[in-house]
Amino acid sequence: VHLVESGGGLVQPGGSLRLSCAASGFTFSTATMSWARQAPGQGLEWLAGIYWDGVTKYPDSMKGRFTISRDNAKNTMYLQMNSLKPEDTGVYYCGIGLTTTTWGNRRGQGTQVTVFS
Repeated sequence: VHLVESGGGLVQPGGSLRLSCAASGFTFSTATMSWARQAPGQGLEWLAGIYWDGVTKYPDSMKGRFTISRDNAKNTMYLQMNSLKPEDTGVYYCGIGLTTTTWGNRRGQGTQVTVFS
């Protein structure tokens, strides 16, 4: 299993970023996937999950600004983030499974997102 996140960076409040998660080493097209983040000094926070067929799940706290999607032909998952806020700063991870409770070590190394004013 190999997951590589990309697309993070520095952005001002109100800005947007699209994160990518490139997958290999397993059958991505049938896998349920998800995104989570870890703010400085905090634990993992689940952001969104997506089933193999594109059905999505979000915690109530994340509905509206973030959108998860996938392209099975490219073995890639995405997280579109809009209207970013300073509190969105953190390391963003992708993993296998609907939520982080199923990840174990099946996750990437993360990509840093910093929202600054």
